[in-house]
Amino acid sequence: MATRLNPVDVVLVGFGWTASIIAQELTDEGLQVLALERGVDRATVPDFSTTHIQDELRYAVRGGLFQAPVRETLSFRNTRDQTALPMRHLGSFRPGAGVGGAGVHWNGQTWRFLPDDFVLRSHTEERYGADFIAPDITIQDWGVSYDDLEPYYDRFEYLCGVSGTAGNVGGSLRQEGNPFEGARRRDYPLPPLERSAGSLMFDKAARELGYHPFPAPAANTSRPYKNPLGVQMGQCTYCGFCEWFGCGNNSKASPQSTILPVLLKKDNFSYRSGCDVMRVKLDNTGKKAKGVLYRDLEGREYEQPAQLVILCAFAHHNVHLLLLSGIGRPYDPVSGTGVTGRNYAYQITSSVEAFVDELINPYMGAGALGQAIDEFNTDNFDHGPEGFIGGGYIALWTTGGRPITQHHLPKDAPKWGAGWKKAMSENYLKSVSVATHGSVVSHRGAYLDLDPSYKDAYGNPLLRLTFDFHDNDYRMSEFLTGKAEGIAKAMKPRSINVNKRKKPYSIVPYQTTHNTGGAIMGDDPRTSVVNRYLQSWDVPNVFVVGACNFPQNAGYNPTGTVGALAFWAADAIRKMYLKNPGPLIQT
Repeated sequence: MATRLNPVDVVLVGFGWTASIIAQELTDEGLQVLALERGVDRATVPDFSTTHIQDELRYAVRGGLFQAPVRETLSFRNTRDQTALPMRHLGSFRPGAGVGGAGVHWNGQTWRFLPDDFVLRSHTEERYGADFIAPDITIQDWGVSYDDLEPYYDRFEYLCGVSGTAGNVGGSLRQEGNPFEGARRRDYPLPPLERSAGSLMFDKAARELGYHPFPAPAANTSRPYKNPLGVQMGQCTYCGFCEWFGCGNNSKASPQSTILPVLLKKDNFSYRSGCDVMRVKLDNTGKKAKGVLYRDLEGREYEQPAQLVILCAFAHHNVHLLLLSGIGRPYDPVSGTGVTGRNYAYQITSSVEAFVDELINPYMGAGALGQAIDEFNTDNFDHGPEGFIGGGYIALWTTGGRPITQHHLPKDAPKWGAGWKKAMSENYLKSVSVATHGSVVSHRGAYLDLDPSYKDAYGNPLLRLTFDFHDNDYRMSEFLTGKAEGIAKAMKPRSINVNKRKKPYSIVPYQTTHNTGGAIMGDDPRTSVVNRYLQSWDVPNVFVVGACNFPQNAGYNPTGTVGALAFWAADAIRKMYLKNPGPLIQT
């Protein structure tokens, strides 16, 4: 029997980026807000202190900041004719756990999606014809436009102190920035990070090929910065410990370094860690949420009543909670009907390693220190001759020179012994990697549902992921990799390694944590879980916020768009829902 707790106005499930943003906004409205976090409590001091956090073995190799599969996992298969098995080790992706969520261990690569990304189906049909989209590709428009989200992208970038060079301010193009980006209202809050030797080498090679390289936008502060909430951030020291680590210098944007110093002082906000939310509790009509049910670390069950439930957990977990709670009709890949779990997508990546004669200093690194080109993203080029949908950016990142996981060797280098040591000595300071970061279109056979065989510690079915890359993704990645190879060769290296994405998708090697879809947004309740304001079509006092809202994945890192969506949803709640609780869009 669950212990019933005192009610609150709003309960947030998860306490990462989206929950922190929404909590800050709704507490400003005077609401009593509670966040429930399944992981541990964490703060910059002492958890991310520079004498503690820069431990590659503990955090990058053994995953000290990530979800522990022994406590929570999901099952996986490539296709629905296979039997899914539980993931005993997180390899391909690594969801964060604990206060701050994945916002603690991300790189800080903070992109805006392009205007065409938000109308991918209608734009593709208009430019190339409806037959250009294969029958089993289920891409769809978002129900929201770039212009709708532009003010909220701006708010997230100024919250984080993003460093970069704008390429399109008010429709005026600037050669130093990305000439393909959508129009923005103003510059980034900070100038770009200092360029690394690798960035300069990439820039020169790309320009020689006629491309337009630019400094990638970085939520790593190039200068000391005070954000609009009055939180002071320190200047990045280029220590090279961003991805998979917390920042002890308050230089990488995270909830801890941008919002929590203000939010945690508010009397109308509270949070609890170590709380596994198991269900959204509905009334007997199934059309109204009464709160959530959760268990603490001792296994004790609680009912937390709330007027408004907002799911802000990692993409998988939001979808899992919806399925366990019976919110939204589960997606059926056979009939193509149902919505919850529909349009799961991922990110497809590849790389070209280049071994050069010049000395590259890998120790000067930051998570989003990079130079990029965007000629081959979304619809910035003619897809007609290529025959695929989507694209991605190509970049050279200088994220650090950590000895265990950040080194490159030529293919013919010995695998062990004195020969391996010699090759490492010769190449460790003289190698770079040109990376591709590609979109993945949604597909009828890629989805999330409840596993019929495996259950978690509480007896609930595990979430089951059915996913593989498809021909469209491989052809697009092959195309991007060829362009990256051209840039790498223009650097005039001694040798290169071309690392293409191979079939099938594997959960073993790390690729990216960019999981999207499953609770997608849209303007039709037959094909989306939430409306354009991220409100459940079926249970209006439930909102779902995160990358799970993406109808397909674009060729960019998702966090900038996730942050913009959080501000967008919070604004809708403040300006519309609180004045008239109920569906924000009538069907």
